[in-house]
Amino acid sequence: MWRAGEGSEERPVLVIGAAGLDLKGYAAGAVRLGATNPGQVRRSVGGVARNIAENLARLGHPVILISAVGNDEAGRWVLERTRGAGVDVAHVTVVPEGRTGVYLAVLDEQGNLVVAVDDMGVLEAITPRYLQARRALFEQAAMVVLDANLSPAALRMAVRLARRFGVPVAADPTSPTLAMRLRPILPELHLVTPNTAEAEALTGLPVSSVDEALFAARYLTALGVQIAVITMAELGLVYAAGDLSGHIPALRTEIVDFTGAGDALTAAVIFALLHGIPIEEAVRLGVAAAALTLRSRETVSPDLSLERLYEQLVI
Repeated sequence: MWRAGEGSEERPVLVIGAAGLDLKGYAAGAVRLGATNPGQVRRSVGGVARNIAENLARLGHPVILISAVGNDEAGRWVLERTRGAGVDVAHVTVVPEGRTGVYLAVLDEQGNLVVAVDDMGVLEAITPRYLQARRALFEQAAMVVLDANLSPAALRMAVRLARRFGVPVAADPTSPTLAMRLRPILPELHLVTPNTAEAEALTGLPVSSVDEALFAARYLTALGVQIAVITMAELGLVYAAGDLSGHIPALRTEIVDFTGAGDALTAAVIFALLHGIPIEEAVRLGVAAAALTLRSRETVSPDLSLERLYEQLVI
């Protein structure tokens, strides 16, 4: 198994995948399908890869983002906000005739996701050739992080380049449908962080209880994944890594919005592993990062920092 080595704390994480606009509608009461629901609509910067990158930057780790946006107002805003958070966006391509990706979500009065539409077609610009031309970024990376919005061909090329330079790969399945794109590369992954629905898609197993989730996490490691972390919302998470496995309960916290909590958890676990923190403590930091994000209407909590994580963490 790969372990953090000399320079892992200084070398950048290379994050590849979606960057776009989050449009979220918060219903004021119980959602009525097929009807207009009163509430509030807010926008924020989003995209799974971009969210992970910003969370890593807020935790103090250097990070480079490879993504694509359109040549439009939304794309300029996404780049400005992401750059301002400390992420290197020099390798985010601006597609002249493209439209910046949008994640459109409807949430109920408790902050739970009711339905969402993900429009990330602009990521077709991230081709294997585009990645091959940036192979020097892979060589210098401490870790490569992928989200499943990428095409299967781009995912394969990213894994191939990472393998060439001996760089570990982490992946976020993104959604149950997109998770299927990760199946062929599971043996190449150091870390994968599905939620229960995504874990079911990856394994073909039921994942509705802690025991079932633990079995699925161990199954993922049997398929070749080094570390499998399955998030379970109010039940916390389970993890498996080699001979280790366990369940970490969720922290009690106010819930404003579930969006982005999983991305924060993934980033915190990656940060911890790169800094030589044992897996048991790394996943606890991930739970703390998710709890902070649940309290924010922003997809990435502006309050996120390593100090804030340890303030609410009991190890």
